[in-house]
Amino acid sequence: MALTLAAPPRPAGLLRRAGGVVRQRPSLPAAATVLLVCVPTGEKDVAAAVHVTAADLASLALVALTAVHLLRGRTPAIGRADAVRFGAIVLAAAVATVGSTDPATSLTGFVRLTQVFVLVPAAVLCALRDRTDQRLVLGSFVIAALIQGVVGAHQFLTGTGASYTGRPIRAVGTFGALDIMAMSTVVSYGLLAALALGLAERGPDGNARLRRALFATAGFLAFPLAVSFSRGSWIATAAAATVLLLRADARLAVRGAVLGTAAAVVLVGGFGLGGSGVTARLTSIGSVSEAPDQSVSDRYDLWSTAGRIWQDHPVSGAGPKAFQQLRDSHAPLRLSSGSDAADATIGFQREPLLSPHNMYFLVLSEQGLIGIAAYGMLFLGLLLGCLRGARGPGLAALALLTWVLVDFLYADIGGTTTVLTSVILGLAAHTARHRGATA
Repeated sequence: MALTLAAPPRPAGLLRRAGGVVRQRPSLPAAATVLLVCVPTGEKDVAAAVHVTAADLASLALVALTAVHLLRGRTPAIGRADAVRFGAIVLAAAVATVGSTDPATSLTGFVRLTQVFVLVPAAVLCALRDRTDQRLVLGSFVIAALIQGVVGAHQFLTGTGASYTGRPIRAVGTFGALDIMAMSTVVSYGLLAALALGLAERGPDGNARLRRALFATAGFLAFPLAVSFSRGSWIATAAAATVLLLRADARLAVRGAVLGTAAAVVLVGGFGLGGSGVTARLTSIGSVSEAPDQSVSDRYDLWSTAGRIWQDHPVSGAGPKAFQQLRDSHAPLRLSSGSDAADATIGFQREPLLSPHNMYFLVLSEQGLIGIAAYGMLFLGLLLGCLRGARGPGLAALALLTWVLVDFLYADIGGTTTVLTSVILGLAAHTARHRGATA
């Protein structure tokens, strides 16, 4: 008796099926963008003009797919309020580029700003059609955080991380010492997403097992976040979690604060997990104004440098990417030439300080009053919309946006995780636009 074997699927057929799935669920490229952030880049030149990662390519594919869907009428058009917000960003960047001290260099900055703050967020907004799309993208944040958190915890426990106080114990995940904030950023996002999704499962219609799993995930991610020794991520996560819990349930916020403090005491004080390093780092937060360490004093000097550049170009700024060119002519003499970075892969390097490490000062110096007004309209519009409308998974958008806005007080765009900011802005725009109707 002869057996008939089914022919293997042809590549063209597989592509058609994959295309059909993506058409039905356009949020898949957005989720892929988040997950591809975990792919190591091997980048060793932080001063390069252009850094293109796998996540950047995925985000551009998402933009292209959204454009096709818009042209074919498969995706609702961007609303008037969102069009005004995103259009103002493009206009401010264009004006700054035209009037730049170096228009050729600023042109690459214009393209990057348009990608990060306009094209990708708008594409994510169009891709999020229902609650399933929201959960899919937020779930990708959780998965990416778990990947980085496991790698980071292993680095700390085995002493194979980046150098911190002369020991290779700093958790940096797959990003390496040259992108020192990346792992803590991804883990923070995943922690907040897991916490928000867990809170969304409360009530009679919620899934109790899923809720417990999400809360357990958030609890685990607190450890790699702690041993990242990133004060900025700690502050932003604490602020975002507070806003999230207060928005969800004020009484729950109080219980969460008590339980979180007790867990920290047990883990750090009882088991000694990162105890001395975490305690010293926490203590240093309170001394940033009276006795700042070198990294903090450098930030203050960079902020004052950005202020001086803005004074010379108050209306439209010096142009995108102009800060690094004008830094030395406006910076105080005591500013360090760079920060130290070291791990087993790169050895010891000095990483140049190419930005003011404050997104608001960066916009002010490079895009002037026009730019800061445009970004203020975008950020405040999204924040107020999320505060009014966040429910269910939409709470995650509020928490993630809060993290970004707080982090921008002492950091700016740059590095592998920049594209995640774009996805978060898209999530926030969706929540603000629908005001909980589908969240």
